[in-house]
Amino acid sequence: MILEPLLIAELALLGLCTGFLAGLLGIGGGMLLVPFITIILTGRGVAADLAVKMAIATSMATIVFTSISSVRAHHKRGAVRWDIVKRLAPGIVLGAAVASMGVFAVLKGAWLALFFAAFVSFSATQMLIDKKPAASRTLPGMGGMVAGGGSIGFLSGLVGAGGGFVSVPFMTWCNVAMHNAVATSAALGFPIALANALGYVVAGQSVEGLPVGSVGYIFMPALAVVATASVLMAPQGVKAAHALPVKQLKRVFALVLYLLAAYMLYRGLFA
Repeated sequence: MILEPLLIAELALLGLCTGFLAGLLGIGGGMLLVPFITIILTGRGVAADLAVKMAIATSMATIVFTSISSVRAHHKRGAVRWDIVKRLAPGIVLGAAVASMGVFAVLKGAWLALFFAAFVSFSATQMLIDKKPAASRTLPGMGGMVAGGGSIGFLSGLVGAGGGFVSVPFMTWCNVAMHNAVATSAALGFPIALANALGYVVAGQSVEGLPVGSVGYIFMPALAVVATASVLMAPQGVKAAHALPVKQLKRVFALVLYLLAAYMLYRGLFA
């Protein structure tokens, strides 16, 4: 697949948007990338089932770079809870490995699209309801954090997102302030993305029908363009996140998730 000027422009615009959302919402941008990369690949002749898998893998690989840019900006503002990152990271790496090298390889793309739609809709509803956690609730002990990290890494590996759609609601449910949860989620995006991306490369080595420029399930030309643009825009999203009130930030989060869930539901049912 040749990167013609129109395709480069589409990917660059997508990268700018996802970079902004990564900084704004701590979601790594993956939930925007997956639907649009699916559209781009299927429109250029990649089989629908394979396109979904490649979109998920390529999306996750871009988060390796986007998360670095985003977390640097959040860290400068003192918003990242590094104590939480350290406690969740071991489980995240384990869960990501199980998802990307095991379950992901055997599931059909249509099922992954439906799973994406269902779980993202659930996350959006939780955020929109804005149910207040019990004042006494705190983060669990080390065992609970490892299990929580494993769930975040596993679910992220199946849908190609940076984990913010799970980690942000989880942290706010445990009474972590919203802005801290978004910033910490951005930091968690790096181990999630790195572990899963390596798994997608391994799992896709023997797959037939991959377009030229693919490394495993990852479409490298798209990765290069999207990652470059998203890294440039992520700090602007961080700036906006710290300027918005908490309720408005949650509503933006929920709206974005619903729109993306609706598209992937369509892909899973009818494409």
